[in-house]
Amino acid sequence: MTTNVTAYAAPAANAPLERTTVPRRAVGEHDVLIEIAYAGICHSDIHQARDGWGEGIFPMVPGHEIAGVVTEAGAGVTKHRVGDRVGVGCFVDSCRRCDACRQGLEQFCAEGMTGTYNALGRDGEPTYGGYSTHIVVDENYVVRIPDALPLDTAAPLLCAGITLYSPLAHWKAGPGKKVAVVGLGGLGHMGVKIAHALGAEVTVLSQTLRKEEDGRRLGADHFHATSDPETFTKLAGTFDLVVSTVSAPLDLDAYLGLLKTDGALVNVGAPEEPVSLNLFSVIQGRRTLAGSMIGGIAETQEMLDFCAEHGLGAEIEVIAADQVNEAYERVLRSDVRYRFVIDAATI
Repeated sequence: MTTNVTAYAAPAANAPLERTTVPRRAVGEHDVLIEIAYAGICHSDIHQARDGWGEGIFPMVPGHEIAGVVTEAGAGVTKHRVGDRVGVGCFVDSCRRCDACRQGLEQFCAEGMTGTYNALGRDGEPTYGGYSTHIVVDENYVVRIPDALPLDTAAPLLCAGITLYSPLAHWKAGPGKKVAVVGLGGLGHMGVKIAHALGAEVTVLSQTLRKEEDGRRLGADHFHATSDPETFTKLAGTFDLVVSTVSAPLDLDAYLGLLKTDGALVNVGAPEEPVSLNLFSVIQGRRTLAGSMIGGIAETQEMLDFCAEHGLGAEIEVIAADQVNEAYERVLRSDVRYRFVIDAATI
């Protein structure tokens, strides 16, 4: 039997979010019911609520950075118990059969992962995200939040944290490696923290030097302005890994020029517009242009444990749910340091 819960939803593309109710399925044998404590606001919420990445499913309840507490568990649940502190990230199901799923790379499921919101579940019903009071999720797509992590600063780790941890781990950021993070925003600030904790030499590449003090406080060793053409001359051939977090088109050739031989430029930001590339930028120096998307369930748990061990959480501004539309506009103006988090008690 479904239950209606209170949520904030966009009734149509580009429409302001408003308070409403949405259905949650009954708790099945392998499901847990989570009372949401905090939900982070990701730039991708704005892209999807405004049809920036294609036609959405409305009404849409965004939110895939969810932290809360288990209040009910199905009879067959073995991984989580009532009272556990848990999180839900960008997806809530996958086919579980394909090579990617069997390797723990559920985010690359051959049949397509089931998004936490703006998707159709395996049951054909729309999924609704974390801007709500409760959510029902299969236990296999729920992660444990260590006690050392406060729920409010942990919520953004479910997207921003894993989005940066996964490429940094995959491309082996660590001692002796020079890593650049492009953009010091909701994603980038976590990239700086994690890369520093991994032991890499970290550089922030930001449009201006306005956030330099913040960048160094978060763990950056160096800070350069990309608006200064001299930056690209001075830093040519410097980095083993450059991770771009920006959601606007970049001059890829210029950024590829910053790499050492065999270096990689990895994109985790997703511009709505196509980008262009001169292939000589990758041919010279055997450079790699790559992308990365969140992480699998096991890697997300690994990231949370790593963040707990190193005392890493997101830099947040907690807001009430009725401030969400204002928050969206502030995200677009880069007027947040560095992640908005909705207090679900205000929904």
